[in-house]
Amino acid sequence: MTPVLKTVKLGKRYGRHHALTDCDLNVPPGRVIGLVGPNGAGKSTLLQLASGLITPSSGTIRVLGATPAADSAHLAKVGFVAQDTPVYAELSVADHLRMGARLNPGWDPELARRRLARVDLDPRQKAGRLSGGQRAQLALTLAAAKRPELLIFDEPAAALDPLARRAFLDHLMESVTELGAAAILSSHALSDVERVCDYLIVLAGSRIQLAGDVTELLAGHVRITGTRSALSALPADADVIALTDRTEQERTALVRADRRLLTDGPWATADVGLEELVLAYLGRTDRTDGRSVPTAVEARR
Repeated sequence: MTPVLKTVKLGKRYGRHHALTDCDLNVPPGRVIGLVGPNGAGKSTLLQLASGLITPSSGTIRVLGATPAADSAHLAKVGFVAQDTPVYAELSVADHLRMGARLNPGWDPELARRRLARVDLDPRQKAGRLSGGQRAQLALTLAAAKRPELLIFDEPAAALDPLARRAFLDHLMESVTELGAAAILSSHALSDVERVCDYLIVLAGSRIQLAGDVTELLAGHVRITGTRSALSALPADADVIALTDRTEQERTALVRADRRLLTDGPWATADVGLEELVLAYLGRTDRTDGRSVPTAVEARR
């Protein structure tokens, strides 16, 4: 099956600043992908590359098997909702739909009308008078009515209150289900990612830190608590992602390893949640204290 997103050594540089470095991804079709990372990690850059708004400095990127925005046919396969959910303030909601129909050959007017009614948007209302939540819903409607194969969202709910955010995510998932499309959602809110995404990409320091099926990633990580001497008995191929001293003698480690190798050790094991997993990988890239993050060798000391 053709990957929805495939990159090989993908890089993007702005002058001397590397926004993305050697990024390798191979995301299967039909997934709802959560893209997470701190500010400045390169999330928006990756989404702009996937949308064809910018081009790589190095490496390659393929979206739905082709170069992004290679032609009008490929443009029609991708719906993009930018961070500020841009709309034209002086145009009415209906004007936006007419513009969408004129620009997109596969435009579905019935889907657009149904979605407007679903979120109670008055077609006569000027976009400049809409609330933040309503503007986000209008932007989602415009993207979905193209009937794309991939929907890309760059922090679309960042400025929304909790109720508007929940409504937006509900309608996002309804659109994905109705279209049978894949989706990429960039978000700082890990609760949003946990709620709607089944595939995860963690981006930090301009590099991919972690990527994969959420269920498989959680199953492949374990939290271990034990004494320093106990943790020295970890299997050689166990990758210690995060290490915390609980007391002078007791430590907790988040470990990536085959669980079967950890069942009989001199330690207690526990499942890992998505937030804990993401924060562990983000913390692994933190160099603000001038020290390297703990490695599996250091955990055994």
